[in-house]
Amino acid sequence: MARLGGLRGPPARLGPYLRDFRALMASHGLRGTPYGHFGDGCIHVRIDFDLLSEAGVARFRRFSEELADLVVAHGGSLSGEHGDGQARAELLPRMYGEDLVRLFERAKSVWDPDDLLNPGVLVRPAPLDTNLRFSVLPREPVDVAFGYPADNGDFTAAVRRCVGVAKCRTTTATGPAVMCPSFRATGEEEHSTRGRARLLHEMLAGEVVTEGWRSPEVRDALDLCLSCKGCRSDCPVGVDMATYKAEFLHHHYAGRRRPAAHYSMGRLPVWLGWVARLRAAGLVNALASVPVLAALGKRVGGVAPERAIPRVAQEPFSRWWRRRGGPAGDDGPLVVLWPDTFTEHLSPSVGRAAVRVLEAAGLRVALPPTLRMRGRPVGDGRTRWAVPLLGAGRRGRVCCGLTYVSTGQLDQARAVLRRTLDLLEPVLATEAPLVVLEPSCAAALRSDLPELLHEDPRAARLAARVLTFAEALERLAPDWTPPAVNRPVTGQTHCHQHAVLGDAADRRLRAAAGLSGDLNGGCCGLAGNFGFEKGHFEVSRACAEERLLPSVREAGESAVVLADGFSCRTQVEQLAGVRGKHLAEVLAEGLGDEGLGD
Repeated sequence: MARLGGLRGPPARLGPYLRDFRALMASHGLRGTPYGHFGDGCIHVRIDFDLLSEAGVARFRRFSEELADLVVAHGGSLSGEHGDGQARAELLPRMYGEDLVRLFERAKSVWDPDDLLNPGVLVRPAPLDTNLRFSVLPREPVDVAFGYPADNGDFTAAVRRCVGVAKCRTTTATGPAVMCPSFRATGEEEHSTRGRARLLHEMLAGEVVTEGWRSPEVRDALDLCLSCKGCRSDCPVGVDMATYKAEFLHHHYAGRRRPAAHYSMGRLPVWLGWVARLRAAGLVNALASVPVLAALGKRVGGVAPERAIPRVAQEPFSRWWRRRGGPAGDDGPLVVLWPDTFTEHLSPSVGRAAVRVLEAAGLRVALPPTLRMRGRPVGDGRTRWAVPLLGAGRRGRVCCGLTYVSTGQLDQARAVLRRTLDLLEPVLATEAPLVVLEPSCAAALRSDLPELLHEDPRAARLAARVLTFAEALERLAPDWTPPAVNRPVTGQTHCHQHAVLGDAADRRLRAAAGLSGDLNGGCCGLAGNFGFEKGHFEVSRACAEERLLPSVREAGESAVVLADGFSCRTQVEQLAGVRGKHLAEVLAEGLGDEGLGD
């Protein structure tokens, strides 16, 4: 798409001109939306030119020439609002006449004989159909891991989405908006969504950035991308820089040694699984409390020295579930509660609270099956699963692949997701939805899963089953009345929830429970592994100080700090000394916290 801006003419001729203009577009088979300063007779329009094929470029030239004649015929000016530039200079003789343009050229030769100032502008121009932005991009599809369904699988088309509107360069976040926290923290163009998209464009073009996927310039620009996905929803054209970053890291480190953080945090589900299997949480927590050992561990793992290592739960969520005896009762719609890595190993209280609330709402809760299932046969509509997740190791652990995706370990992510689809075959054979408590994991299952395994029809089926905690209560227990908590709330809507999942159901649930006030937009700045990686602490803190931390500090003592994401809760606890809560925990407390203790 290209923009023709600032074609100016007498306002009295606006109506006849627009009618002729639309007829001209129709004759060329083009579409476009005029906008701008109609009262001044100055028209902007975006037209869907094909600037990739020879035929499309030829049509662009023919249309531009005929449009110039049309503007002149109505007494208008090609120069319009912002001058002529190189794009329209070739057309100026149609407006001024050849003789006057030659006079312009003689005057420039007197004052600028070496053509140093604005060469090609007004006089001696390059043809208007040369030096087009997309002409240097590859015409053959680029081999990529993600499916890019909105761009027909074409990574080049995905990068071309950015048209430079610069909404990502806002200096303050307002309302629910998230994009782009790293730019607001640094103020540098290369750390905006637009700047990163431009560097990816140059990488594909291969003229300025010449090392392709191995480019250190692109790597450095993407390094401070928080993968918040804010641009996926806030960018007017839907640039998804988090996906592009994961794609780039996948290729950049192919066959190479990765940063230590990719091994320590990118493979977090593996390490925490081993800790749980060996029942070594107490030992790990004890070692992490020794300053010298903690500092050594953080250095080896590529963790920022300013960060405290989160404590591992003594009893993982699924172990509590088995000790509890699995589902309570046989009545109510069946929901499968997703035991994400953070809920399973780091904050099982969230899982316990969710079980309590979902069951209080009349729902029958189960955990995902493993290769070793117990209970009645699948498909009878009354299925119950007892799930030894940790005991089955690689054979039995479901995972959304989030930590692998965010660090660009896409081969591992695909393997993990295929295993998850295999394990969830029995669930997909029922009508049971998957309730996911961690917003980033829910977003990964809804968006990353079908885009990484686009060739597997099960991926789209599973993605369609994913519900947030609030969505599950609203859809499956519409007559349930939550406890009256009646307290103000503060905090921040999870950036992945804003970008991928939506929070309308959460807002309605909060209102029904008497939780008053709105949550901020923006990003907490921790963003999974980002804020824990060495060298990211200051940017991470700057993002949190933009909106989240001030709102927490300014909240009254009665306010509940709501943070459904583990990263958000960790950031608030480490930087403000306040414990945030998942909405499930708040509602469970309203019901009474029987059976939810650590």
